[in-house]
Amino acid sequence: MKWTVTQKSETDGTYKQRFKQKWGNNMEFKHTSVLLNETIDSLHIQPEGVYLDGTLGGGGHAYEVCRRLGENGRLFGIDQDADAIAAAKIRLEEFGDKVTIIRNNYCNAKEALKEYGVDKVDGIVLDLGVSSYQLDNAERGFTYKYDTPLDMRMDQRQKLTAKDIVNDYEEWELYRIIRDYGEDQFAKNIAKHIVQVRQEKPIETTFELNEIIKAAIPAKIRAVGGHPSKRTFQAIRIECNHELDVLRNSLEDMIDMLNPWGRLCIITFHSLEDRIVKNFFREMENPCKCPADFPVCVCGKVPYGRAVPRKAILPSEDELEDNPRAKSAKLRVFERI
Repeated sequence: MKWTVTQKSETDGTYKQRFKQKWGNNMEFKHTSVLLNETIDSLHIQPEGVYLDGTLGGGGHAYEVCRRLGENGRLFGIDQDADAIAAAKIRLEEFGDKVTIIRNNYCNAKEALKEYGVDKVDGIVLDLGVSSYQLDNAERGFTYKYDTPLDMRMDQRQKLTAKDIVNDYEEWELYRIIRDYGEDQFAKNIAKHIVQVRQEKPIETTFELNEIIKAAIPAKIRAVGGHPSKRTFQAIRIECNHELDVLRNSLEDMIDMLNPWGRLCIITFHSLEDRIVKNFFREMENPCKCPADFPVCVCGKVPYGRAVPRKAILPSEDELEDNPRAKSAKLRVFERI
């Protein structure tokens, strides 16, 4: 198996050793791959094809791709999370040199694969969800369930943290991200409370932020609306990792990397993500910029492909029973022509 990282100090053995130190012999990067069968079926995997998993995680989707590859088939896996990479390397080890793992962000996939002489692939998977490992691992600071320092970085080499956002952003910026990314009707009041509290002392932990959010939301709403911090934490995580910007800036490269009849499978968990993907696919199906009243196209732009199927694929009832976190998941598939 080929193994690439962007820091020379962290090698294959270092990642593996650190993972063992954390989890001992129970080396499980806990994450249930959502819409797994639907995604694998949608890829139409060719045994000798080349595939990219741009959000490798624990390797769930990648493993099923590799199982279907022939002797000359290849899979490239990209992730920015060191723990995910260590877990995926262990999980995919049996496939040897068919697998190349790269520590990077999927927005750099085009350039990253060029280093291996690969310009085109036959299928791409992007699972945009946060892994169960990241949510449940207290030290990562993603969750409101544990009292831990605010962090939320998917790539821990990154400087910006959730703590920086909460303490340094202007009130109007906090309001914007909580409103837009968290879709919280109390965004303005939450932002106001955050700014008031941090004037006394910095907000440093998840439970400190929980209490601020709780105070900003009416008690009768808290009683029926689920955990009051869910939407705000989601918003801060999206901002911290620039998730929507990365998605917007990557989609054109993803389509360009596909061979004819290659497929791009994207799993989203947020309405804004899904809207970005849906609208982009629609534009790729009909890129013509001519006025509607023109009898024929004169701009010369031709379709890049089509969405298959037309609508998003949703989790089955059985999957939702087994994994409630799949509730908001949607799979959209684009086939290049």
